[in-house]
Amino acid sequence: MAELCDAARSVLILVDFQEALLPSIHEGEAALERAIVLARAASELGVPVVGTEQNPDGLGPNHPRIRQLCDRTITKTHFAATSQPDFLTCLDPQRDELIVAGCEAHVCVLQTVLGLLAHGYRVRLVADGIGSRRASDREVAIARASAAGATVVTSEMVIFEWLRHSDHAAFRSLLKLVK
Repeated sequence: MAELCDAARSVLILVDFQEALLPSIHEGEAALERAIVLARAASELGVPVVGTEQNPDGLGPNHPRIRQLCDRTITKTHFAATSQPDFLTCLDPQRDELIVAGCEAHVCVLQTVLGLLAHGYRVRLVADGIGSRRASDREVAIARASAAGATVVTSEMVIFEWLRHSDHAAFRSLLKLVK
């Protein structure tokens, strides 16, 4: 996919950044911080932010900093959010580019990415905004998502592509987020 990320076509999906899960995620704090930066940028640029929580009765809710940045949070029991009945219906049909970050990369994130691709969405997987308990699982998830058709990006790539130029009204405030 050679096209730049487009804020007018994007939805940011934050998969299962659950507070109880994050301590067991390899470099989980770094993935959380990148997701927060991305969600703040999305909010400033009018990009909807949808969160998911995997079985919150058992795993607890999303990290409070993620939860407050989500426009909507979907509770799910399916690993693939796309298999949860109310997930796809919460997505704006005018926005076909889905930017995905979350945990665990090789389970819920990957299955969600594969489901979104199967539904015809343009999917961007945020490499610095995903994590798994083992680094090797994360790396294989990135390779498999890429082979399936997802474009692998970083949080800064997404933000600067959303902005397009330094004359953008939000450039200075978003620059502060990434530095």
